[in-house]
Amino acid sequence: MASQPPAKGVFLSPLQVPTFSGRERSPSGASLGSSSTWSPTDTTHQNSSSPPSPSSPTSLTSPASPMSATLSPEMARNGDSSHLRVHSFSHRPSSSIDGETLRARSESFASSSGPTLRSRASSVDPSHLAKEFDDVPVSEALQSDARTAADFEVENNRFAFSPGQLNKMLNPKSLAAFYALGGLQGLERGLRTDLHAGLSIDECRLEGTVDFQQVTPPLSETENMVGGGKSTTTDEEHPIVTPEPLSTGDGQPYEDRVRVFNENRLPERKSTGFWKLLWMAYNDKIIILLTIAAIVSLSLGIYETVDGGTGVDWVEGVAICVAILIVTVVTAVNDWQKERQFAKLNKRKNDREVKVIRSGKSMMISIFDILVGDILHLEPGDAVPADGVLISGHGIKCDESSATGESDQMKKTDGHEVWQQIVEGTATRKLDPFLISGSKVLEGVGTYLVTSVGPYSSYGRIMMSLQTSNDPTPLQVKLARLADWIGYMGSAAAIILFFVLLFRFIAQLPDHPDVSPALKGQEFVDILIVAVTVIVVAIPEGLPLAVTLALAFATTRMVKENNLVRVLRACETMGNATVICSDKTGTLTQNKMTVVAGTWGAKHRFAQSADVHAETQVMTTVEAFQRFSPSARDLITKSVALNSTAFEEDREGQRDFVGSKTEVALLQMVRDHLGMDLTTERGSAEIVQLFPFDSDRKCMGVVYRVTGMGYRLLVKGASELMVDACTTQVSEMESTKDDISTEVFSASAKQNVMGLINQYARDSLRTIGFVYKDVDSWPPKDAKRHEDDPSSADFKSAFHGMTWLGVVGIQDPLRPEVPPAIEKCRMAGVQVKMVTGDNIATATAIAESCGIKTEGGLVMEGPKFRQLSDAEMDDVVPRLQVLARSSPEDKRILVERLKALGETVAVTGDGTNDGPALRTADVGFSMGIAGTEVAKEASSIILLDDNFRSIVTAISWGRAVNDAVAKFLQFQITVNITAVALTFVSAVYSSSNSSVLNAVQLLWVNLIMDTFAALALATDAPTEKILDRKPVPKSASLFTLTMWKMILGQAIYQLAVTFMLYFAGDRLLSAHLDPVDLTHRSKQLSTVVFNTFVWMQIFNEFNNRRLDNHFNIFEGMFRNYWFLGINAIMIGGQIMIVYVGGQAFGVTRLSGILWAVCIICALGCLPWAVVLRTLPDRHFGIVFNGVVGAMQFILRPVLKGFGAIASGVKSLLRPVGRFTRRIFSRGHRKGEDSSDVAMEIPSRAQAVDEEARTQVKVSRSESRDDHEASIPRTPVEAMSVPPILVTASP
Repeated sequence: MASQPPAKGVFLSPLQVPTFSGRERSPSGASLGSSSTWSPTDTTHQNSSSPPSPSSPTSLTSPASPMSATLSPEMARNGDSSHLRVHSFSHRPSSSIDGETLRARSESFASSSGPTLRSRASSVDPSHLAKEFDDVPVSEALQSDARTAADFEVENNRFAFSPGQLNKMLNPKSLAAFYALGGLQGLERGLRTDLHAGLSIDECRLEGTVDFQQVTPPLSETENMVGGGKSTTTDEEHPIVTPEPLSTGDGQPYEDRVRVFNENRLPERKSTGFWKLLWMAYNDKIIILLTIAAIVSLSLGIYETVDGGTGVDWVEGVAICVAILIVTVVTAVNDWQKERQFAKLNKRKNDREVKVIRSGKSMMISIFDILVGDILHLEPGDAVPADGVLISGHGIKCDESSATGESDQMKKTDGHEVWQQIVEGTATRKLDPFLISGSKVLEGVGTYLVTSVGPYSSYGRIMMSLQTSNDPTPLQVKLARLADWIGYMGSAAAIILFFVLLFRFIAQLPDHPDVSPALKGQEFVDILIVAVTVIVVAIPEGLPLAVTLALAFATTRMVKENNLVRVLRACETMGNATVICSDKTGTLTQNKMTVVAGTWGAKHRFAQSADVHAETQVMTTVEAFQRFSPSARDLITKSVALNSTAFEEDREGQRDFVGSKTEVALLQMVRDHLGMDLTTERGSAEIVQLFPFDSDRKCMGVVYRVTGMGYRLLVKGASELMVDACTTQVSEMESTKDDISTEVFSASAKQNVMGLINQYARDSLRTIGFVYKDVDSWPPKDAKRHEDDPSSADFKSAFHGMTWLGVVGIQDPLRPEVPPAIEKCRMAGVQVKMVTGDNIATATAIAESCGIKTEGGLVMEGPKFRQLSDAEMDDVVPRLQVLARSSPEDKRILVERLKALGETVAVTGDGTNDGPALRTADVGFSMGIAGTEVAKEASSIILLDDNFRSIVTAISWGRAVNDAVAKFLQFQITVNITAVALTFVSAVYSSSNSSVLNAVQLLWVNLIMDTFAALALATDAPTEKILDRKPVPKSASLFTLTMWKMILGQAIYQLAVTFMLYFAGDRLLSAHLDPVDLTHRSKQLSTVVFNTFVWMQIFNEFNNRRLDNHFNIFEGMFRNYWFLGINAIMIGGQIMIVYVGGQAFGVTRLSGILWAVCIICALGCLPWAVVLRTLPDRHFGIVFNGVVGAMQFILRPVLKGFGAIASGVKSLLRPVGRFTRRIFSRGHRKGEDSSDVAMEIPSRAQAVDEEARTQVKVSRSESRDDHEASIPRTPVEAMSVPPILVTASP
């Protein structure tokens, strides 16, 4: 007689049941199908199918089986921590199964009875699917995202699920996806594993496939799930046949499993070699322009040296080459050090062994060998190595702060219980069966099923997202434009000068018929040299070197202020930051639960600092405990020390508490303020009975013997429940009293206590109440005793008539330096937004307390934020101040939208979950002490002291670096404009086509002095006033109106003085020049011009210490020893050049009078700068913009004409280029045809490998349309990957 089918909602987990022959075996996939909650076997189908044999597993679990009525969900959940067994049956444990009984898990779906028909008729009430246990409906839970569509497509998938579908359970956590995948039973069948025996050690290549529809519950009559991609109907119309996937015994171990789901390793990021970095550093526009100038200058210099015999004309070209070498080597070395840091991080063999169940036996394997479908053990202190779902366990709690940003410990519920509540319609959002890689187990033991490893795991996805290139910084973009502008202007000036001199040379040819062709050629070369000199002068050779050295110097100074800059240019970017997206846990808060407030007895209120509350009766924590009597102190100590499951262990030479964050906070409070020794307290106490924490009663208790008094019951737990159980309260705890006084706990007193509790809750504090009761005997006479242990009392019967001891409020406290730092950010024009995985109430309270949340600011939750369109986000993001319950992807999207709106975004974080946003941001800050290595690697700057205040320091230094670059540009452009104009005019004026400043003199001015000046200007430390201005937007020009005013004003003054000395100096200084030797007289005058020009640059450097219109250019100068030292070197160098430069520089010694003339003329730069600063920028801007507009109007047609000519030349040269490429390609093919066959095969293989790697990258980054499904895809196993690094929370 057949029994009735199971009722709706009954879940039968895969159990080990004995066969009729007395041997046990794990039910096969076919048999499980008949006992599935969502598809109980229909009697009609059983009759229509071939009757199963008595030994068939199907017959054992069918409703007709005599034992089917004895299986229940309760039985499924009973058992020890590692296996779920039905204790009503007598059988051997899994670990003792003999070889005949133990089958390979690769054959676990095979049935000796052949194919089994499986019913699709659902026994799940459809109304349960509408329950609010997730943010998305079940029907949409497995829909692929555009960015991860490739993870849902697996060629020749022999499993029911793809990596993308499995990942939907954890990114973010989704109970809807858990249900859509069939719960633990669906995962077990779909992944072809066993929840008890694990994977088989004999599994290799698999035969057959498991279909998505066969292992998952039907959601509707016409469901359209991503996993199947097909519309399903009931088996009454189209019966579904369970396949028989068998292991072929061929191939590598776990071949199909590794191919589909990958290994627990990440794709290796190839480090860039030094020579490639050198080449990359060389590919800079200014460097390329310098190279062209150096080649021409060196070639002509060598020609001049050989022809003229002077011996120094080649120095200019060599010096430019040296400048190029210094720039590229410095840049390459910095990048190489950065690459070495990354390589060192990847090569850290964080290998460790974990306990796994395979073939029914526990064994230790490397974390790199973990596979999807493995069953792993969990113990306190373990770092979770891969994503998964909890199978069984007791009291498991995890710290996921480093992975999700959630500071609270996360209680885990096993998958069986979660499934049962889902099908019964009682599931809530608080249920969490998911284990996230990178988190840490705090309490409990159990086992879990691995669902994602390697690049598909949460940790792996974060690490993969870090392997992207950074965008160029705003300064890099602006300097590139400046290089283009300078190159065009310099080339234009050189071309104009060349043609002016050339036309004059041609016009003068008829006037000198007696000149030999050699001399005419020499004169033409001189013209070319002058033109090249103009290009050399125009291009600021010192610019890339100066910027690099300035940044390097700033980063060195920043290390002393606890800012370790990993990316050299990040500091200048930080100076222009407009938004800081800060993580809450570990960044704004201490990531350490702490008792911050509380009330002992009736009136002893305390807080961390007395000024926290306005009430005068609130004491500090230290003051409160100092006032208590020894009895009160002992009662509080024992209430915490004895009634706790946390323990102490040695960590790096210190004794730290290990356990739940709440208990650790309480123990830390008692140890800090009452001098508790946990080992002594527990060792000296006589514990009579323990009441472990229970989620139903929300409290825990302990009974210990009190000498001379009897027994004392200590209970701590949810404060509201503790209040209800009390009839008395502690009234006096002062040191003047020897004993603890109590009084009746009146209704008004209870109301006052509840008011305190509610106040703490509004302050986002987690409240813990403490109560106790003294009894003469244990168990108490009126208490109910346990039947199996008469010496133990039932907690419920004993928990009444308690005495109220007090309540404490626990919180992840705000860092004390955060509020003033945020206020400074606001004054500096920098918005601070908090992005956290915490709940909205806690996030809002923290944001308000630290000053982030202001009136009119928006607070939003991640699930709602991610549903907004781009247009809606762009409207919300500027006003958004707090983003709660956010996933790592939400944080990254927020950063992307801010960047799209033109903001310069900085992100702070310490957890693994912050990695993608840290890398996406313009500047990423990580915490050096509490930060995970993933966060440090993704960041640009590491805060060595984990102090949010250091971010303000970084902003200050960033602005100082930007100011240094601006000061240098102001100085450099002034020099270049003056030098180009002076060279141009003097060359045109000279009858010999020579400039007043020769090439070597210009080299000293342009390279050596500019480099020294840049370092001198970059060594000014930031001041407090630097934060009083708004950040500079990305679109802002490198040059402000004030800078242009100083550049043009100083250029005019310098040109006026040098032209005066050049054209009229012979008359003005005739009394002090050599009257006899005209050659020496000319050299004296040219030396005066050169010396005056250099000294004007030295004094102008002092002017450039300020970028504003204030007059005090000496502010802080005498505290900057670098500035003083570098200027001393520059002055000494110039004096040496004049006195001993001689022939190399083309100078001669000057008399005291001529030195005085040079210094006085140069000193005029300082008062002239005062005059310029008094000129209003607004008036100067009108004139300046008018002149620039007129020039643009005039030059626009000219530039268009040049552009048309250039396009025509390109179109003429394009056929030549095609012809050349065709010739080279033919020659290349001929060379390949003539090569040896043995050499050809490897080359083709390499090409295939390269193509394979390319396809893997494409498959990971781009979603494919349906019509592209036929494109061959490279198996996942083609990836070469290093070990995955699992970082636990510190």
